[in-house]
Amino acid sequence: MSDRYTTDGFVESQLEPGSNGTVLKNRLGITSLAEMQRAETMALLQTTEAMADFFDQNHRFSAQDLCDMHCHWLGGIYPWAGRFRNVMMSKGGFPFASPAFIPQLMMTFEKEHLAVHTPCQGEDETVAASLAIVHVELVLIHPFREGNGRLSRLLAMLMGLQAGLPMLIFDEMEGVHRERYFAAVQAGMRSNYALMEEIFSRIIAQSRQDE
Repeated sequence: MSDRYTTDGFVESQLEPGSNGTVLKNRLGITSLAEMQRAETMALLQTTEAMADFFDQNHRFSAQDLCDMHCHWLGGIYPWAGRFRNVMMSKGGFPFASPAFIPQLMMTFEKEHLAVHTPCQGEDETVAASLAIVHVELVLIHPFREGNGRLSRLLAMLMGLQAGLPMLIFDEMEGVHRERYFAAVQAGMRSNYALMEEIFSRIIAQSRQDE
């Protein structure tokens, strides 16, 4: 899969003048892709710390929580942060959900997955299964204009903390493992979560080892 997203022509697709088409229009006037990546990463670290302190082990996550987390993370950078996207998106020829269906899809996601799998508890095998299902279903909806994968990992980390796990290390989703990760996401379209469950099992094992 390509790392480049394709979208339609709505406001959320506007590019920052002077960025040579590499940076979305933003509140900070950032025109460098590397600088934007640093800004998003630093903001995500701050949000991760804040959310880990905010949500307790008994919290049942909701779609609104995800909007709030997204806004906390990217609200200082993008004016549309925290709101469901209004643009069509695809990646590597793989289309994500149409914007018109996102509100209903997120309501269903909340009822059928967040309400079932959070608060996240149990042995590592059970937790890996819960993380896999929630992660795949959220990524497939792709509710936001930017940051869906990272927000999905943040949610997985918070669920892991609920289950008594250390902060998760997501090496198994990156670098040389990316193609296997994308294959696991695509398998989830058929409600086949086994590949993603294997990935989360390795993530949990590595995180415990490096604790």
